[in-house]
Amino acid sequence: MTAFSTKGHSDPTVQPVPASVTEQVDAADTTLQNPKRAVISLGSNLGNRLETLQGAIDALEDTPGVRVKAVSPVYETEPWGVEPGSQPTYFNAVVVLKTTLPPSSLLERAHAIEEAFHRVRDERWGPRTIDVDIVAYADAVSDDPVLTLPHPRAHERAFVLAPWHDVDPEAQLPGRGPVAQLLAALTRDGVTSRADLELRLPE
Repeated sequence: MTAFSTKGHSDPTVQPVPASVTEQVDAADTTLQNPKRAVISLGSNLGNRLETLQGAIDALEDTPGVRVKAVSPVYETEPWGVEPGSQPTYFNAVVVLKTTLPPSSLLERAHAIEEAFHRVRDERWGPRTIDVDIVAYADAVSDDPVLTLPHPRAHERAFVLAPWHDVDPEAQLPGRGPVAQLLAALTRDGVTSRADLELRLPE
């Protein structure tokens, strides 16, 4: 009996695998075969804005269950809701992901990335080191106040739609229609392409 118990501890093949672990592995395998497409909007107007955006992209790629598939060009945008010239301009970009995470977990990761970079966020419309917003998740349409999908103001924001259209000209905003049409209906005043700046797709 002693010999058997010793073998049991040293040889993992003797140990039965708990049913719960088997279920988790099976569930993960199923999910991995069916990743969802998600669109994330990034914005920064404090500190080294380009470096911060890249850091957020790299942090998304480092998330288990997330793969960054496309990174948009950079746009420079006048801040919303404040006196002109009272804040630095934003750098904005859009990232397209494939993910096996549910929307709630992706939101938690977005908040964690914001927390990792945040220095100042004391006021509404105040400057911030980084904003990480889920614009769309597959075809999901939800009015959950914790995470409204798609983002309730995405269709009004050229600084979201312009970079998204650059990276995916055929994109559709669930419940709203083609991004190209939504963008055509908006002014691009204060939203400028920065062709001299570039964000990397993580390797």
